[in-house]
Formats: sequence, C-alpha cells, structure tokens
Amino acid sequence: DRFPTLPMPSYPEIRLALLPRFRLARLAESFGPTAVHIATEGPLGWAMRALCLRRGWPFTTSFHTRFPEYLHARTGIPPRMAWAVMRRFHNAGAGTFAATPSLHSELVSRGFKRVLPWTRGVDLSLFSPGPSDDFADLPRPIFLNAGRVAVEKNIEAFLSLDLPGTKVVVGDGPQRAELARRFPNVHFAGWRMGEGLAAAYKAADVFVFPSRTDTFGLVLLEAMACGTPVAAYPVMGPLDVVADSPGGVLDEDLRSACLAALQCPRDLARAHAERFSWPACAASFRRQLALLPEILHPRRGDRVA
Repeated sequence: DRFPTLPMPSYPEIRLALLPRFRLARLAESFGPTAVHIATEGPLGWAMRALCLRRGWPFTTSFHTRFPEYLHARTGIPPRMAWAVMRRFHNAGAGTFAATPSLHSELVSRGFKRVLPWTRGVDLSLFSPGPSDDFADLPRPIFLNAGRVAVEKNIEAFLSLDLPGTKVVVGDGPQRAELARRFPNVHFAGWRMGEGLAAAYKAADVFVFPSRTDTFGLVLLEAMACGTPVAAYPVMGPLDVVADSPGGVLDEDLRSACLAALQCPRDLARAHAERFSWPACAASFRRQLALLPEILHPRRGDRVA
C-alpha cells in the first residue's frame, strides 16, 4: 500500500508493487538496517534483494509458496524453469527459512543452500474456541474450507465429495464464479478476516483442506486453534502441521477423512494448535538469526529490520 500497484495476471485480487526500487531504497536507507528479512519473491522482494546486495546488507528469505507448481497449473510453464529462478532468488541470502521438515528436505534436494527451520504461528487469542451463530440456518454438519478460491487449492476435490450436511467455502478468488455455478448447493460465504473468519471456524464441524501444493497451510492451525478438527490429504503441509494429532485426520480418501474428523475431540485440536503460538514463532526466528555469521558480525549499525 506504499507503492503504485497493478493486478497480478490471472489473479487480479492480488496487487503487485509497480517499479518499487527507488522509493523502497529511500525507506530502507532511512532506517539503516543491520539485516533484512525478505518474505516473498514478488516485485518488492526482488527490489529489496538487489538493494541488499548493493549495500552489503545481510538478508534472509523464507519460502512460503510453491510458485513453480502454481505457474505450471495456470500457464503450463515447466516447473524446473521456475525452480531455477527461485533458487537464484533465495541462494543469494544468508539463509532461507522453511516452515516444515518436509519442505526443508525438498528445498535441499532442489539445490537451495543454508535452509533454516522456522515454523509458523497463529494468534491464539483471536482464534480460540467458543460459540458462533454463523451458518445456523444451514443443515449440519458443516464442512468448511477457507482461503483463496483458486485452481492450485484443489477446492473442487472437496466440493465433489458426497458428504452429509453442508459444504461452506469462505474466501474469494478467480475460480469462485465457476465453482459456484458448478456446485449450486455449496454455500459461498465470501471473503472474511479477523473475528469474522474466526467465527466461521468456530461454527464448522470439520475444516477440509484439499490442497496438495501448500508448503504449510496456516488455515489448518487457525481452524484447530478454534477447536475445529481437520480433514486433509497426507501431503506436505498437513503431514507436518497435523501429523498424528488426534485433532485431525489425514487420508488419501478425503471423504473418509472428513467423516472420521467428525469424531475428533475439539479440545484436542485446540491443544495441538497451542504449540504454534506467536511467541514461539518469534523465538524460533530469533534463535536462527543469532546463529548466522552475517548477523552475528554485522558490518555496520546496531538495528535489525
């Protein structure tokens, strides 16, 4: 929001910073960082990477999104080409953070250097168990999905299931109109944030996560923090986040996972999510930074951005 933007091709809901280099340089240089963390590989990330290399500022990155697979699904571009670009972006830094052991292993196997562990966290006060009047007029049980309504999220696999009660989708994206037309019995609740999103999680009986390409799946933790058990495929993300927790069920038969998750105790789903608090997330990040030589022995300044 500090830069002119343009819509991302094929996904106009996401805005990309337009030519951010010079203004970004002024902002960063006025702060004078000892080190920088670059969260994503968008235009701002590439501009900051170039600035850090020019100024000699050590920087870390984190790998959040499997863009090679997303691009392949949308455009047919071979994933190996995009992976080469991703390696170039991340390997220039002091380290790349990966949220799960599965992702860590994959990045190492793909030639990423200095891959560091850093799990995610959720706001356990906002996402917490409690009553909710959402979807009170819909037949139960409520099977909920929340997030971007886009092809890479594999939502169709969820909507195609023969399940009792009601399927609810919270979110928006380029595939919403098509899916709403093809699945008229599904309740599309639109985009929500904050308390509205938490209320949707609380009202659901099962949170269904059909994605096979997410590196983590923060929504899994948000749902479990609200006491809502999870049903998902046993793939990267769910395997690491849900694992063998009694608060969720992983199965290649997603329908079976959904029905079995109805029996999961809600208090155990919450207990599992409590391991991923914001303080624990911040402490993990700080510990890893303190181990990097570039951070331990900065060339100038005494502040970390």
